[in-house]
Amino acid sequence: MVLARLQLLVTRKLDGLLQGDYAGLLPGPGSEAGESREYRPGDDVRRMDWPVTARTTMPHVRRTVADRELETWMAIDLSASLDFGTARYLKSDLVLAAATAMAHLTVRGGNRIGAVVGTGSGLTVRSERAPFWKRRRKTVEQPPEQAPVVRLPARPGRKEAQGLLRAIARTEIRPGRADLGELIDMLNRPPRRRGVAVVVSDFLAPVESWSRPVRKLGVRHDVLAIEVVDPRELELPDVGVLTLADPETGSLHEVHTGDASLRARYAEAAGQQRGEIARALRAAGAAHLRLRTDTDWLLDMVRFVAAQRHARTRGTTR
Repeated sequence: MVLARLQLLVTRKLDGLLQGDYAGLLPGPGSEAGESREYRPGDDVRRMDWPVTARTTMPHVRRTVADRELETWMAIDLSASLDFGTARYLKSDLVLAAATAMAHLTVRGGNRIGAVVGTGSGLTVRSERAPFWKRRRKTVEQPPEQAPVVRLPARPGRKEAQGLLRAIARTEIRPGRADLGELIDMLNRPPRRRGVAVVVSDFLAPVESWSRPVRKLGVRHDVLAIEVVDPRELELPDVGVLTLADPETGSLHEVHTGDASLRARYAEAAGQQRGEIARALRAAGAAHLRLRTDTDWLLDMVRFVAAQRHARTRGTTR
């Protein structure tokens, strides 16, 4: 039911925003007319070019442009750090919302969409203590032989896209950190024709671990990076002594948030971290969309898509 309502919201808000050709990509499926040539036995008479036939008094047929379908691949990061949220949503909720929006915007007319989903190794021991503002789902320890990365093959059709979204929604977030660089690099293997690559993550892994795979991905594909952020990752609230738990390592830290200088240093360090992420994505040529758990993610996405369309109509790719 949650996924159905999410798809309905996306359909109402985003439908029609990306109609037409895909700027910077191979044209989508269709029957765009090309040049005319003389009729040959066996040609489809429904493609007769009557104006040219009338002018030349010789039967001509209109050739059509050989279109190819658009192929979109998503790298979905479901590390334990995504199972966190202090506002309207969990970060993992925004990951699913972003995947739903991308599926709706791209899977039409025979276009294909696939995904690689990464989560933790499931081997980290977690403490039962956790801060009061951290909402967490229950996770079950998985055997070490189970692969932390799931590949969902690209298939055309809305039913297949809905099945892909259900598989992402059912993916259990396990303790530990997914290797974001390896996850992104899986979109390069095997080599695929030019298309769209979408990376959905909080990008909290060290920048040097994923920046090179993103640059490599941008050589062949149009890359969209969707960064998921919670406000508590940008600044600390003044709530006295706070126990912080790292969901990826299980380590605990007690912090006195009443210290104004500590909150200022935290905000400065968080700003520097987000700045490094933005610069790395910009250097890779990726379009960058930031979604926050305390804002209207759908409105942010609508504005982003509208801005992309406006930029493309002015002759730029991003």
